Amino acid sequence: MNPIPELWDLYNERRELTGRDHIRGEPVPQGCYHLVVHVWIRNRAGKYLISQRSANRPAHPLKWECVGGSALKGEDSLSAALRETREELGLSLAPESGRLVSSVTGRVVNGVRFSDIVDVWMFEYDGQVDLKQATTKEVAQTAWLDRAQIQTLFDNGDLVDTLGYFFEFEKGKEL
Repeated sequence: MNPIPELWDLYNERRELTGRDHIRGEPVPQGCYHLVVHVWIRNRAGKYLISQRSANRPAHPLKWECVGGSALKGEDSLSAALRETREELGLSLAPESGRLVSSVTGRVVNGVRFSDIVDVWMFEYDGQVDLKQATTKEVAQTAWLDRAQIQTLFDNGDLVDTLGYFFEFEKGKEL
């Protein structure tokens, strides 16, 4: 039995829905974009919750990252951020504890152009993480790290390279 393909909405460069569906894994048509969320979680101590990708992940195995993923068909950005956090970390964040801090359409990272709209979310959270509550096996482990520790991971090539914007955001101000 074949699994049901994951469907995404497609948008134009003005972030307007095109009315077209997209199947994950197929090339995104020229001039179209799909919605992606990055979720940074910060505690009162100013540390960020980051996760290490499982060894079986097809892209960037064992690299560190923030929570993230593609919005599913019919899903808005906030709903996608909350769902991805529940799936990957088993955390149910309060929607009101989050804020959209950045949105970029058609980003270019290391000379590669992406056909996505990336919404970056910041949530405040001070609880524990129990990966047994996660609904996927995407995450091997988590850690609360400060900006300097995340920079070290990045400098050592242990952070997913598309997250380099973290250090440029507002020229050194906290996300």
